[in-house]
Amino acid sequence: MSESLVKDRFRIGYALAPRSVSSFIQDSLLNHSKEQGVDLIPIDLEKPLVEQGPFDAVFHKIYDEKWKKQLEEFSLKYPTSIIVDPVDAIEKLHNRVSMLDAVNQLKIKNLAIPLQAFVDSNESLEEKIANQGMKFPLIAKPVTANARADAHQMFLVLNKDGLNGIKAPVIIQEFVNHGGVIFKVYVAGDHVKCVKRKSLTDITEEKPGNSDNLIPFSLISSEQSDESFAKLMEAAKMPPLSFINEVSKQLRHALNLHLFNYDMIRDSKDGNRYLIIDINYFPGYAKVPEYEAMLTPCFLDIANEKRSREAGNLDKPENNKMHEGETNNLDHTENNETHEAESNGH
Repeated sequence: MSESLVKDRFRIGYALAPRSVSSFIQDSLLNHSKEQGVDLIPIDLEKPLVEQGPFDAVFHKIYDEKWKKQLEEFSLKYPTSIIVDPVDAIEKLHNRVSMLDAVNQLKIKNLAIPLQAFVDSNESLEEKIANQGMKFPLIAKPVTANARADAHQMFLVLNKDGLNGIKAPVIIQEFVNHGGVIFKVYVAGDHVKCVKRKSLTDITEEKPGNSDNLIPFSLISSEQSDESFAKLMEAAKMPPLSFINEVSKQLRHALNLHLFNYDMIRDSKDGNRYLIIDINYFPGYAKVPEYEAMLTPCFLDIANEKRSREAGNLDKPENNKMHEGETNNLDHTENNETHEAESNGH
């Protein structure tokens, strides 16, 4: 669509750290959005937000108290503008104790989360694991899940002796064999894409005999050759479209978020059983093929929701698309280009 043919233009501000700007706000996204009537405008973090705009919506990836207060002041001045997304909803994904609570709220057959336990002291490690009925191998994850490097330092615990190297507080999650492939589902409002990515290979009963009782994910990732990974990717079947559609719709409402992704695996023992192992806010969308065509419709939906609020028609079904949750742009993408272990879960 030519920019000159777009009668009604939308202004969407973005507040991102420099690293996120360079990876997310690419020329291809700016140009594609502009052609569809969406102007993406950088927010100056050195100036008060209320002095900038007006914006139909603001999307952000900043979480400090000063910014949170600015968002509150902006919402008071522009009550119909959409904040993408609420800070309190985002913060639930920064804590792995609460991260997967929303999954347990979903009413979807054959979907679950792995057995897991929060351990706040080393003395309670074995006790917590026993009480949860968890079996080795296990995954040890930091409680905090954010952009910090140590938030992604995870370990495979092969046996009881491996627990000696784990420092609390920590989340212990039971490892589930899943064919060495993880499904990363990217959600942007009603628009969804699913890609295959490399994960940890299945662990047989003989494998825990390894001399190492505790193995960092980084070392496990380097063990697998590109050739063996390619075979796993080719053999792995995508989850049914209707299934991902329903999971994404229900999860979006349970989380009260527009922009996130979730890591899902298929149980090797039961091909119809899926488990969500991690959820991330505002993930690396630029890694998804044709991400511009996924994000721009989301921006349009949000901007139109704002205009509906202005017109006082938010409660009308035809103007409440973002809240109906009908995922209308579901796309499966088999992405074999990413060979590094991007999974934040298994």
